[in-house]
Amino acid sequence: MVTSSVPRLVVAAPSSGSGKTTVATGLMAALAARGLAVSPHKVGPDYIDPGYHALATGRVGRNLDAYLCGPELLAPLFLHGARGCDIAVVEGVMGLYDGAAGQGELASTAQVAKVLRAPVVLVVDASSQSRSVAALVHGFVSFDPEVRIGGVILNKVASDRHEALLREALESVGVPVLGALRRAAQVATPSRHLGLVPVAERGAAAVEAVAAMAAQVFDGCDLEALVSLARGAGALPGAEWDAAAVVGGPSLPGTRPGRPVVAVAGGPAFTFSYAEHGELLAAAGADVVTFDPLRDEQLPPGTSGLVVGGGFPEVYAAELSANEGLRKEIAALAESGAPVAAECAGLLYLCRELDGRPMCAVLDATARMTERLTLGYRDAVAVSDSVLAGVGTRMRGHEFHRTVVEPGAGAAPAWGVLAPEKRVEGFVERGVHASYLHTHWASEPGVARRFVERCRTS
Repeated sequence: MVTSSVPRLVVAAPSSGSGKTTVATGLMAALAARGLAVSPHKVGPDYIDPGYHALATGRVGRNLDAYLCGPELLAPLFLHGARGCDIAVVEGVMGLYDGAAGQGELASTAQVAKVLRAPVVLVVDASSQSRSVAALVHGFVSFDPEVRIGGVILNKVASDRHEALLREALESVGVPVLGALRRAAQVATPSRHLGLVPVAERGAAAVEAVAAMAAQVFDGCDLEALVSLARGAGALPGAEWDAAAVVGGPSLPGTRPGRPVVAVAGGPAFTFSYAEHGELLAAAGADVVTFDPLRDEQLPPGTSGLVVGGGFPEVYAAELSANEGLRKEIAALAESGAPVAAECAGLLYLCRELDGRPMCAVLDATARMTERLTLGYRDAVAVSDSVLAGVGTRMRGHEFHRTVVEPGAGAAPAWGVLAPEKRVEGFVERGVHASYLHTHWASEPGVARRFVERCRTS
């Protein structure tokens, strides 16, 4: 059995809004500033926080999602991301014990901490309490004895006197206080309809915010104690995930020679992606080239397949619409039957129009913003044969949007959603697979292999 002893810890909280992102990102940046190679991770399907993690560490941020990928892939994916690093920091999701609705601990931060055998640092918003903090922390420590809470970081502390009261109260619980952070508006990151504004949209302001988070952690936390806690995590058995091994490589009979070019949309409008997707495409035999639909007027030379992931096309609808040359080239690529995979934002971009502005017109559908938030995990089965999956392929996905798509005629549905409610969803037409569902291809590597094979033969 292969084992790894990479030092690691999980940054969690009693609830959302307690300051996990500030503390986790600041800790990553502070440790990196000390010369450590820091591996950044995020529990759950969140695409935005990993962007801040990457800025803090200089390494790609990676997600650990037990619902999308299965608990059995948590450790292999973690070990893959942490290869060659001195320490790993995992930012939790929601409250420590919150997970997929109605499914116990599945997809919770607590489950990830247990699978990774990692100690937990609990970030507590202390702004409206003093002695009660002891009861809160005691409850979280005793709720699941298999979760090791190794320390507390107090956030939004008002004064030295307030900090002293909090520390005195926590002495009775026996959980060390590893830091106390004062209220600091300069580390706040702006939000909008789907959460934090991504790093790619903020430029220098994001760099300044991460630097402020690091400074706050430097000033308020015991870095030596945090590193020591991480080093006490012990051995983690298992082999790391390997894209080449799981994808199996391209099949050669009946395919064109050479590596097909798969263009992947990026830039500020399309920031949602999992690093493993590109790694799987490359392992399956493709040359993966990123382009920016806001600025690039043409697809990369030789493009034979297109992937358009999630993001915020609604924010950039005017700019995307104005890039008429690229829109027409994408429409022509799709019309030729080339493989095109689009998720959520990519689905909107392929519609005839978004909020009244012309888009790529690959699909006979219109999209518009609404006030209603659609959010949650989904169980799905492929109901149409496509460039991503054969009929009957089961996958899990995640929906997160405030838009609706009104379809025209002609396309078949992509998925049959099985839970939480039964319905069909998405579009399959020619070589196009477009859907609201965000999926993690590490759970079904055959998706990448199938897509690249279609690129070779289309």
